Amino acid sequence: MALSLPEELLLVLLNEESGYFHQVPGWNLNCAVAGAALAELSLMGRIDTDLESLILLDGSETGNPLLDPILLEISSEEEQHNARYWVERLAPRSESIIIEVLDGLVERQILDYHTGEFYTFSKHRRLGETAPGEGYTAGEFVKSRLTTIIFTDVIPDPRDVIITGLVNACDVFHVMFPVDEEVEERIELVSKMDLIGRAIAAAVSESIVAPSLRRPSFTKPIPAVSVRDLVFNRDLREGRLPAGFATLAEKYGPVFELRLPFRKNLIVLAGVETNRWAQRKGRLFLRAKEYFEGVDKAYGVSRSMHSIDGADHFRFRKSLQPAYSRTTLTRRLDEVYDLSRAHMATWDMDTPIQAQTMLRLLLNAQASPLFASIDTQDEIADALKYKMRVLNVGLIKMMPGFMLKTPSMRRREKTMERIIERMQNTHTAAQRVGMPADVVDAYLSLHASDPQFLPESDLGLPLGAILMTSMYMGDQLGFALYWLLQHPELYEQVTAEADALWAEGDPKEDDFTLDRIDVTHRVLMEALRMSPIVAMSMRTVMNTCVVEGYELPVGSLLVIAQTASHYMEEAFPDPLKFDIDRYAPPRNEHAGAGYAPYGLGTHSCLGFNWSQMQLVINLLMLSHYFKMELARPYKRVPMDPLPSQSPSNKLKFRLVERRHELRG
Repeated sequence: MALSLPEELLLVLLNEESGYFHQVPGWNLNCAVAGAALAELSLMGRIDTDLESLILLDGSETGNPLLDPILLEISSEEEQHNARYWVERLAPRSESIIIEVLDGLVERQILDYHTGEFYTFSKHRRLGETAPGEGYTAGEFVKSRLTTIIFTDVIPDPRDVIITGLVNACDVFHVMFPVDEEVEERIELVSKMDLIGRAIAAAVSESIVAPSLRRPSFTKPIPAVSVRDLVFNRDLREGRLPAGFATLAEKYGPVFELRLPFRKNLIVLAGVETNRWAQRKGRLFLRAKEYFEGVDKAYGVSRSMHSIDGADHFRFRKSLQPAYSRTTLTRRLDEVYDLSRAHMATWDMDTPIQAQTMLRLLLNAQASPLFASIDTQDEIADALKYKMRVLNVGLIKMMPGFMLKTPSMRRREKTMERIIERMQNTHTAAQRVGMPADVVDAYLSLHASDPQFLPESDLGLPLGAILMTSMYMGDQLGFALYWLLQHPELYEQVTAEADALWAEGDPKEDDFTLDRIDVTHRVLMEALRMSPIVAMSMRTVMNTCVVEGYELPVGSLLVIAQTASHYMEEAFPDPLKFDIDRYAPPRNEHAGAGYAPYGLGTHSCLGFNWSQMQLVINLLMLSHYFKMELARPYKRVPMDPLPSQSPSNKLKFRLVERRHELRG
């Protein structure tokens, strides 16, 4: 399988342990990719270069959409320049080249993409394959090729020389291999074997040492939001954070500053382009530690998956991904149905029920057995109140620390400790024989395999966090039901889909095809847009960066208002209208960076596929077994904005008819 030099370079630099590239700073990586693109053009006979100059030989198109714009730019330049000039000039364009190359490698199944902009070598597609099972995976190919180049006396071809020179310029050989003095001499020798490769590598090295284009020559001052615009922003006052941030962005632009009394100033990113930046590049410039350290402290842990970044965060996600997958849920559909019906049977008919309490308990009746193999219905209310207080004190800092030490909170803390102890006591090896693996098993397995990476002292927070699933999914189900009941024509269609699925008994995994749950699925997607649970996230700037022409200094506290774009015309025309046709061809408005109900980048929701499936199932079951209505008319959905958006106690539903028997 033919690979271009930019593709080969990124495969060489990919570090599976971290899910991204070896320790290559952004500018350095951009220079190396620009050099690889120039080297590819030279091997194609389109340019020639030496240590003094770069010469155009043939300006005709190559047919490669990554290389042709570069070739056009070179041919359009009247004055002749050296290779370093072109490396630095093209470096800012390298970011788009990297994105397109990675997307292409995923499409060709050479790389596997993992949620959060992580990549690993695919085990399914093999390079040089002449028969099933032959050839190398991309990872094996990279390792064996570099090993041959630097540890043997084999004479490398020009492509090998170029790759060796570029990797050497990035200074990562020492983190990839045990490099001694003799190997270093071999690397230097190989890097100089080809004149073109030597010139390109030298240009990249010089650009890395003294980058002339590292930052723009000027940036714009970040506008500060006036107190008046904050106070009189109706959406913010009423808790609709996405719409409120969208209104501010419309006036102040995609980057603005909130100056709040008695708190550190907050820089807000709000818009489609800032979402795209956070998704692709946030990992290089932003850190989660400060945002979550208060929660870690409350649980007495040294760190958690939420508060770490980089390779350790990726390792956490890889270890836990199977436990949070949609497949893990659909294998246990019978349990989901039985647990749901048993709980629904306890509901009173024709009596207004608070949406928050009603649906958090329904989802907990499912989530605790599925995630932790225990029943926590008797203690979940106290556990969630404690978790909410922890978030208010440690995460958003809306309350002082002593509010975690009140008598009622100390009692609820003991409740959490009892639940966590029950989780651990019911997950001994003997008791798990023949049982389906759950999320607690995944955490305990990670602890057992590497007790230094996840020590016993750090288990309390992740095991306790499992209980938050019922809160988040229950609240999102409440919003989805609100929007569904506000649109009777959609309610009828969802009910019809539910009745069709349950017409011949409980549906199986294969029954949940997109065509059979089409309306339900799109109702949920639009509810996630209109009323997302996680409206924003906060990070600390760890490396100075420029976003949309604004420089974000090191140490700045950043609010990524990723769902502000849900209420922007450029992403969702007529954004105040509940319109499920947004998610059908040809509109497909969710396909861009403007749709972000599950977060962005490396800390995006790990279990979003599970969550979507479980919410769809619950919407369908509620529609099949009950006829429901809002307890009273609502002009706007009543909600509480913090620490996450949730239906307020004012939102109530009424069960007016039991449509089908809640059989066991």
